[in-house]
Amino acid sequence: MLLFGVAYYDEYMPYERLQEDIRMMKEANINVVRIAESTWSTLEPQKGIFDFTHIDRVLDAMYENNIKVIVGTPTYAVPTWLVKEYPDVLAMTSKGQNKYGPRQNMNITHPAYRYYSERVIRKLLGHVQDHPGIIGYQVDNETKHYQVSGDAVQLQFVKYMKNKFISLDEINFRFGLDYWSNRINAWEDFPNVDETINPSLKGEFEKFRRNLVTEFLAWQVGIVNEYKKEGQFVTHNFDFEWRGYSYGIQPDVNHVDASKAMDIAGCDIYHPSQDDLTGLEIAMCGDITRSMKNGNYLVLETEAQGFAGWVPYPNQLRQQAFSHIASGATLVEYWHWHSIHNACETYWKGLLSHDFMPNPTYLEAKTIGTEFEQLSKDLDELKVVNDVAIMYSNISLTAIHEFKRFRQDMDYNDQVKTFYKALYENNIGCDFITEDFSALDQYKMILVPSLYASSDEVLERLNAYVENGGHIVYSLRSGFCDEYVKVRHSVQPGIISKACGLTYNQFVDSKNIGLKGMDIDVSDGDNVLSGWIELLIPQEKTEVLAYYDHPYWGEYAAITHNQYGQGSATYIGCTLSDGLLHNFVQMLLKKTQLRCFEIGMTFPIIVRKSINKNKEKIAFVFNYSMKEQNFSWPYTDGVELIENKIIKSEDKVVIQPWDFIIVKYA
Repeated sequence: MLLFGVAYYDEYMPYERLQEDIRMMKEANINVVRIAESTWSTLEPQKGIFDFTHIDRVLDAMYENNIKVIVGTPTYAVPTWLVKEYPDVLAMTSKGQNKYGPRQNMNITHPAYRYYSERVIRKLLGHVQDHPGIIGYQVDNETKHYQVSGDAVQLQFVKYMKNKFISLDEINFRFGLDYWSNRINAWEDFPNVDETINPSLKGEFEKFRRNLVTEFLAWQVGIVNEYKKEGQFVTHNFDFEWRGYSYGIQPDVNHVDASKAMDIAGCDIYHPSQDDLTGLEIAMCGDITRSMKNGNYLVLETEAQGFAGWVPYPNQLRQQAFSHIASGATLVEYWHWHSIHNACETYWKGLLSHDFMPNPTYLEAKTIGTEFEQLSKDLDELKVVNDVAIMYSNISLTAIHEFKRFRQDMDYNDQVKTFYKALYENNIGCDFITEDFSALDQYKMILVPSLYASSDEVLERLNAYVENGGHIVYSLRSGFCDEYVKVRHSVQPGIISKACGLTYNQFVDSKNIGLKGMDIDVSDGDNVLSGWIELLIPQEKTEVLAYYDHPYWGEYAAITHNQYGQGSATYIGCTLSDGLLHNFVQMLLKKTQLRCFEIGMTFPIIVRKSINKNKEKIAFVFNYSMKEQNFSWPYTDGVELIENKIIKSEDKVVIQPWDFIIVKYA
């Protein structure tokens, strides 16, 4: 069944109300709670003294009321006694040692932290392992490496480099360390890399630190696996880059590698609301999470009321919940049940406000819970199958970020999100794959935003994918460096020049430059480039889709399209505005005959399609706007599941503001 839940912290309650909370949860058809991940200092108030009072009373009460429980390991916020005894448990970063107070301020590799983390995990799980109310475990919470870079971590990095490379000579050559006398001539002279000016060395250090996260989470999963019972799962709530809300690829974690230890992927998704609700962040972060393990996933945290600017308009909470399900989620869980009365998240409000009374958000959750229960047989474990993928790269993200000290307009996640937005608003479903993904031929088209640093082997595979009939869209800076962020000395864009049918060796700033010669409609306001542009020189048979509109740079191509073997490669040598890329994607998909646009709709109408366990097609159609939307149903006859009414092909459909329909059809 679909799971509908909240994070619940009995430890935070200002007075006794467990039974009242459960009564209100039952009224809302909440069927799962997450507990325990935040309160190590309550579970172990002093070294070696354990108190599971809150755990026991919540587990027992939830079980008696048929509410399932996910137990979290309480290791992401350390207790005072641990820091007093081992002050260096607090991570040393490039800015100095962390202070006590915030969460996630520790060195996840520190031996004392590991020892006491393992002990509290084993004590907790040993205590609860036979409880019948537990359905799964969450290891840690939004884990990252927390910028740890002290002496012990630097030493581990040197060992990592020794194991990976043949010699210092190889490192010096691959990373170009002769520059500014950065050459390393003896292992004992290996410098601290906090302030390195070498993006190659920095990139390798970031890869190493992402590996620390992968190893740490796998270590915790290994412990939990010793206690979990058949039918229980282990997960983790991965988060994303944060810009006041979930934005894009997490720089400090390799999601695919770290998720391998999990039984099911999980995530935390926060997003704009009210007038700014578009569903984009829900869909994008959901698609990233679903793609981690190529299957269903858990939304372990999302906003209920959240910030004051996130309190949802009427029906938005319901729309958001089903937006998660449409991407393949089987759990939607709010952070959190009630709004807390102390500390830094006092005004990050939960499903209930500070007075614990019913409010419009809670009342709407009651509708969601009822609908989840009614629709579970049709919507649980939906399978999402897409013909299009976005390839992303942690290495490229790090490398491009390093250049932001020189170029603030160069941002990797901006490129990824702009590409995704163009697909999303055109109702093109997509998966996310990494450069290590080998089964490229399962996709008809792959979008590759700014693959700045990548190995020869990866680029040759992408060429072969095109030659064998695939279609690729690259954006600027792709193919420029090898996997160690060393610029290729061949003609740019390096190895992919063969498939793209172009070269370039100069790039300039796009001051007051637009595009010309395009076969698409675009407003003057959208036809404005920003930042870096590459002066592309197409080969004789390469089709130019746009030139730069400039008295001097106008002879150069801006966007090209090249037939290579049985497929094609499109190269965009500039950063397009959202509106321009939106229209360009429509043109390109028609050009490559990958889409017939039978829906005839774009944003604010968003269509998400999947297949249920009974092999029936399911379409979610959302109206992300304050205006009523109408259209003709473009598919075969079906049943609208919420109102249980027949909908026939070409029937006129009306969707109210911030509303949606769900249709099951043949």
